[in-house]
Parts: sequence; C-alpha cells; structure tokens
Amino acid sequence: MSKIFKYSTLLLGILIMASVSVAQVPDEIIISLKTGNAQKLAKHFNQNVEMMVLDSDNVYSKAHAQQVMTDFFKKYPPSNFTIIHQGGKDDSSYAIGTLQVENNKFRVYFLLKSKGGASFIHQLRIERQNN
Repeated sequence: MSKIFKYSTLLLGILIMASVSVAQVPDEIIISLKTGNAQKLAKHFNQNVEMMVLDSDNVYSKAHAQQVMTDFFKKYPPSNFTIIHQGGKDDSSYAIGTLQVENNKFRVYFLLKSKGGASFIHQLRIERQNN
C-alpha cells in the first residue's frame, strides 16, 4: 500500500510541476482579443512588434501596431476568442487561438517574451481560417 501511495504522490507532483512550467497567457490579452480592445492589447506589445494581419506583414512600433489592431477590430468586431493551444519554456511562450467575428473565423498566433516579470507580445499573426 505504501508503494502505491509513494508512486501516486510522485506522479501527482510531476503533473503539478508540468502544469506550472507552461507559461500562461495573461488574462488581459485574452479579454482584449475577445472584446476587440486594441488599447488594452497594446499595453502588452513590445516596443516593436512583428505583425502579419491578413495581407499586411511588417514590423511596427508599439503605437503603429495599436493602430493596425484598432483598424482590424473596427472592420471585424470580435464576438469571441478562445485559446486552442499554448506552450512555452524559459522566458517565452506562445498561444494559438480562434477569433470569432460575425461571419468569419480568424486564426491568431502570438509569441510572448518575459521581461522584468511582465510578458510582451513580440509577434502577432492573424489569418483567415476556413470554416
């Protein structure tokens, strides 16, 4: 009986450590994407952000990236955003999700890097998703 208890405790500990080691996407980023709030999303942008939004692909300053997202959300007001997959290690993490708008779905990918205890978006991609 004690062997089973030791192994189950060890297994539980490993599972807890594995779940803690995967960096989580800050809730404010998810909420910003769900609500189409470019200003709140931009608080998590790095000083320069590599962005591919539909047909536009460039490296933008934080302010310019915010404007790109403002324009996108005006044209495609979101109704929901869900994370499909996320992962990471050390000081970086990524997430892949689906942004639902009225008659479209978009695949969203972003790369976050931690600096000084905060996570900043270094890369953001938004592509049309076939329904």
